[in-house]
Amino acid sequence: MLLNVSYNNKEVTRKVDKAVGKPFTLKERWKMNGIGSPKLFITETSVEINNLLILDNNTNSCNIEMRPEGIIVRFRSLLETFALVIPYYKLTVYKGDFAIYSIYRDNHFIKVKSDTKAIQKYFRKMLDFKADNTPTSIGDL
Repeated sequence: MLLNVSYNNKEVTRKVDKAVGKPFTLKERWKMNGIGSPKLFITETSVEINNLLILDNNTNSCNIEMRPEGIIVRFRSLLETFALVIPYYKLTVYKGDFAIYSIYRDNHFIKVKSDTKAIQKYFRKMLDFKADNTPTSIGDL
């Protein structure tokens, strides 16, 4: 789900929290050595996201926030902040050639450069957390 999260709107916050869970507590963040990614440079996106990004001439970048039940990919266009909210059961990540990670949710995708060890380490942490916290069968729900 692609949302404008620029303003403090209770309805948008409720939708995000329902989809990916409430934010981690400070103690949990400390224990996990952080939940946010380094700055990620966008190389390619789906049409709907691209239509937002081409509105300004800034460098296209984003960051990822881990939540208990999914991730939030945030990026800016003009003076607005947008979020692609992805629950773990809909998240698909591919590592392509030339150090590119592709993040998919249904018909939305974002491809980012992974040219540093910090970015690769973050994606490993995120995918390990997803594997440990995604139900494997209906009985696990």
